[in-house]
Parts: sequence; C-alpha cells; structure tokens
Amino acid sequence: MKRKICIITGTRAEYGLLRPLIEKIDNDDELQLQLIVTGMHLSPEFGLTYKEIENDGYTINEKIEVLLSSDTPSGISKSMGLAMIGFSDVFERLKPDMVVLLGDRYEIFAVASAAMVSGVPIAHLYGGETGSGTIDNMLRHAITKFSRIHFTSTDFYRKRVIQLGENPGCVYNVGSLGVENIYNLKLMSKEELEKDINFIIDNKTILFTFHPLSLEPNLAKSQFREILSAFSRIENLKVIFTKCNSDTGGRIINEMIDEYVGDNRNTTISFYSLGTIRYLSAVKCVKAVVGNSSSGIVEVPSLGTYTLNIGKRQDGRIQSETIFNCEPIEKEVYEKLSMIIDIPNLSKTNNPYEKKDTSANIIKIIKEQLLINKFEEKKFYDIDF
Repeated sequence: MKRKICIITGTRAEYGLLRPLIEKIDNDDELQLQLIVTGMHLSPEFGLTYKEIENDGYTINEKIEVLLSSDTPSGISKSMGLAMIGFSDVFERLKPDMVVLLGDRYEIFAVASAAMVSGVPIAHLYGGETGSGTIDNMLRHAITKFSRIHFTSTDFYRKRVIQLGENPGCVYNVGSLGVENIYNLKLMSKEELEKDINFIIDNKTILFTFHPLSLEPNLAKSQFREILSAFSRIENLKVIFTKCNSDTGGRIINEMIDEYVGDNRNTTISFYSLGTIRYLSAVKCVKAVVGNSSSGIVEVPSLGTYTLNIGKRQDGRIQSETIFNCEPIEKEVYEKLSMIIDIPNLSKTNNPYEKKDTSANIIKIIKEQLLINKFEEKKFYDIDF
C-alpha cells in the first residue's frame, strides 16, 4: 500500500521551492501525493496562483480558503483560526501518513497545529533559520517543536534545531530546494524573458521584492518611500517589481508599487507572481536582486547575481560574499545600489545553501522514517553545556 504524503502550499514562492519534491512524490511507486493549496493561491487579489499548479499538471486534492480581505493582526489571527478548522477536517478526510510543511508563515503554523493535534507526523523544511522584525522566528521555532522530521539548509541550522531539543537522528542537513531548482529547471534566455514580460532588461535593471515587518507595520510606508526615493535618484534605473505577500502592511506597499509604476511606465513593471521559471530567469538576467526576500540570500548567489539586502528582515542568516546590506534609508540604498551597478558583473560564487540531490535525499529520508519510526511521544533531547 502506498504511503500518503500530504504537501501544503499557501504562496507562489513556497510552491516554487516545493515543486521538485512534489514531482518526485507524484512519480514514486511507493508514495501517494496529496496536494492541498490555501492562502494566497486562492485569492484573486494575489493572482489566483493555484492555476499555475494546475497548469503544471498536478491534481489539487483540496482548496482551503483561509485568507480574509484584511492584513491587520486581527485579520491574520482570524485567518489562522479558519486554517485550523479547515485543515482539521481535511486531515480527517485524507488521513495522510505524513504532512510536509515548508517555512514559517502564519497559515503554515496553523496547519502544523492542526496536524499535531490530529496525530499526523510533520516533516518540516527549514527550521533553525532566523530573521528579525517579524513573527516568523517564533512561528518557525514553534513548528519545529511540532515536527517529527527536520530538514535544514545548512549544518549550522541543523545544530540550531538540535539546540531546540530535537533528536539529532531526526535532523538532516539537505541543502536548499530553491538552489536545486536552479540546476534542474530550464531557464529562459534574456531574449525569451524580455519577450514574455514585454520589458527590456539592461545592465541597470534590478529585480525588487520588499515585505513589511509584521512587528513594525507602521514603518512600512515610510521605509518603502525611502527606497523609492533612492531609486528615483539613479539615472536610467529599471525595476521589475514583485509584490508583497498577505502580511501585515503588505497592501500599503502594493499600492505604492502601483503608483510608482504608473508614474514610471517606461522603466518599471510589476507582477503579483512571476512564477518559478520566470523569476529565476529574471534573477539570472538582472544586475541585482534588491529588497528583503530570503531568495536574495539563499538562491540568488548560485545564479551569479548580486543581492542588496535592505533592512533587518534577514538578520542572522548565513550570507555569501555577493550580498550587500543596508538600512531602508534613502542615502544608504542609493549609495549601495549605485556601487553595485558600477562594479563588474559576477561569475558564479560559492553558496553555503547549495548541496547535491536535495529533493531525492528528502524523499529517501521520508521513506526510511515512515518504515522504521512509529512516531511515539516526542522527548526533549538535552545537550551538554
């Protein structure tokens, strides 16, 4: 009998990372894929990106609506409540042998809570990582404590998960799925991408994503205004914007992007979702990836592109030497971005998140754990100080 592996995705970026894992489970003779979409995938405001999943040929077993038309703390808390209710029913219907969760978003925390109470073992991708200014750290570490198997992106993060009291025998450093995507997907040429998005990319073009800090939502507007002011000071700068997730303060930034693009139609363009292929292709073609997305830290160095990381959202993450940092202050953004534009283009650099056969190793470990582990009561693993 095939073992049922349930994968949940709530955002475009998350699906892009999980895609190689989804493909391998779907093609495995010993495993049965259960695919559930939720969150922003089902929202017209964020592009109904569940259609991208269907266009890739995958069957979606369940669509769970949780997203409210509010990005306030109250609205997000209510969305989490809806997610717990919806996924409790789903786990009762589908009866998965294991659920695979990636990351630290609030809807994923709610799913993890429902799975834990339902007795469904959780395999969690990318615990042990840190950031600043958001609730993500707390959610990520909490999901770690709910989970039975842990996949980390570096050995340093593996040690962090063990430090949280997890059994070392259930914590595996497998590298980044996002980096694996770069080598396994056929990316578009610069000419193909330009034609597809109807936008010319030159040596002063950047790809930009900036998410607000959920613990400091009142700063989103002023910080983003500083960044846009810096962009306006750089002559002939071209910007490809990807918009925010449904985080607290995200709608403010998306409205400001729309206004800026409207005033600069010849040099800017915006998307709710580029999709994995177009996004990675754009990273390869632009001069720099700018903003505060984790992609700028994890995947971008493997494509030989600079990153300008703005603010503290990614504080504490391991970084390659091709990543520059600055505060969301006009003068700092202007100076650092101007410097990046003026220096020679990169060749590929060493990436600490890069490891071979990431998705294949994850599948192998899941099979082994399902075979030998009865997932009895978790015990806290103490380390010697």
